[in-house]
Amino acid sequence: MGSWELMSEESDSLRTSPSAASLSESELPPPPAPAGYVCSLTEDLVAKAREELQEKPEWRLRDVQALRDMVRKECPNLSTSLEDAFLLRFLRARKFDYDRALQLLINYHSCRRSWPEVFHNLRPSALKEALASGFLTVLPHTDPRGCHILCLRPDRWIPSNYPITENIRAIYLTLEKLIQSEETQVNGIVILADYKGVSLSKASHFGPFIAKKVIGILQDGFPIRIKAVHVVNEPRIFKGIFAIIKPFLKEKIANRFFLHGSDLNSLHSNLPRNILPKEYGGTAGELDITAWNAALLASEEDFVREFCQPGPPCDSILGQALPPEGLSSEAPCDDSMWAVKSQLYSCY
Repeated sequence: MGSWELMSEESDSLRTSPSAASLSESELPPPPAPAGYVCSLTEDLVAKAREELQEKPEWRLRDVQALRDMVRKECPNLSTSLEDAFLLRFLRARKFDYDRALQLLINYHSCRRSWPEVFHNLRPSALKEALASGFLTVLPHTDPRGCHILCLRPDRWIPSNYPITENIRAIYLTLEKLIQSEETQVNGIVILADYKGVSLSKASHFGPFIAKKVIGILQDGFPIRIKAVHVVNEPRIFKGIFAIIKPFLKEKIANRFFLHGSDLNSLHSNLPRNILPKEYGGTAGELDITAWNAALLASEEDFVREFCQPGPPCDSILGQALPPEGLSSEAPCDDSMWAVKSQLYSCY
């Protein structure tokens, strides 16, 4: 069983109360009550969270309550979950800085309202074509630091089949599934992007407007820690793609990009062969997309509850808050095909 296959069981444990197990057979169980947070981290991960995220187990629920109180006081109209486990994601992503965690939570909801093409009807069953293409998957083994590896293969996308926003929807669903795991909240993720065979015309679809929105979400609008981005098999055209992306990257994230070209030995110095599929010189078998797709599709009901329910047209707090840079749908940006191609042609 791959490590990510345990996530569904782990998320269930967060909702399970231990009290029922302590009842004698003669006692009737009490009526179900809202389940509180139950930590699923190992001792090693508790220690890691303390060191890297400033998370103190003895103060964890106090910190969650402090963030909950801030939401109720400062953002009373923000339609959001206030459950312990949900708020804890944002605290961990911002190292238990209350103000930054609150801003991330506001940004998270602002992102979802500012890009309806991506977030409307966001459910796995609506993305079967994108998932079946093999554009993305999550490898079954984590890296030595415990990071799940999100593998992206843009060459598998055929633009005439569906728009690029479907790929972005698939990435977002995958992030939402991954972040349910407390391990991922602490360890973060690694991205492995294979640009083999990406042509000029395909690269043209990823212009500045799309780039700003995607990067805005990943950097400032989603509670996940991106520990590294490994790019392999990049053609010369990637210099143009990266030139589009880099202005929107924070220095910390930009420094976590590693371009390996076709040098798999360079990749293996960061991601060992025993966790990689044979397509990347690994020994973990062939790359398989079916298991991760099945995990997403099995979570259909969760995503329907989260993304497919009617809501108010606009939360007043979102109208007042500034979304992350690049996320405003009114942001001026020259994203014409000609402008993008001109920038990419300069790489040749």
